Amino acid sequence: MNKVIHSAAEAVADIGDGASLAVGGFGLCGVPETLIRAVHDRGATGLRLASNNCGVDGRGLGILLAAGRVARVTASYVGENKEFARQYLAGELEVELIPQGTLAERLRAGGAGIPAFYTPAGVGTPIAEGGLPWRHAPGSGAVAVASPPRETRVFDGREYVLEHALTTDFALVRAARGDRHGNLVFHRTAANFNPLAATAGRVTIAEVEELVEPGRLDPDHVHLPGVFVQRVVPLTAAQAADKPIERRTVSV
Repeated sequence: MNKVIHSAAEAVADIGDGASLAVGGFGLCGVPETLIRAVHDRGATGLRLASNNCGVDGRGLGILLAAGRVARVTASYVGENKEFARQYLAGELEVELIPQGTLAERLRAGGAGIPAFYTPAGVGTPIAEGGLPWRHAPGSGAVAVASPPRETRVFDGREYVLEHALTTDFALVRAARGDRHGNLVFHRTAANFNPLAATAGRVTIAEVEELVEPGRLDPDHVHLPGVFVQRVVPLTAAQAADKPIERRTVSV
């Protein structure tokens, strides 16, 4: 039951070329920065990512993008990452952009063992009709790979589009507190995509800011049960305090 691995490098040692990763966080909030850097240092290439976005240039998943380690991204938006946009438009990266709520539900469905579901999000748009550019042709900018049309169905007079569940080989998440059994507590908005990503991974690796002994966490306060977590990496004080701000806003 002791799932603690004290080295991030050891925790990600079996993430190989072409692996699929569900990664928690939103922007730079709740992003498993230490695990991402360990994956970068390991040198795995051709990675297929499922995450709300790809961080920013030089932080979060932007580290893997800048190193040319990513082959495909399933996300909600490009966000603040200029390199992400450049690779996509240059035909170096395949990108599936989907509504944010749909991405969250695809991850949740994958973790719950639900193969697919119907949603009204995307009906009457290229999400349902197909044709969204997943990959551009290098040089010409033409669409090399486009999204296929999705099945639709009417329930009670309203049209819905079929979306398939999303599961990955690994999941990387960050929690505020965790115990040796893998039970996790997330802090405020860091509970955005982290619990969903964690359930979607076949092997889930969690970096935790504070490691406590089993029994110290109130069961009513646990956001993710340890059954979904296979490895726990405790962070150092410096790693836990490393929380950059994506866009600083001040008032005058």
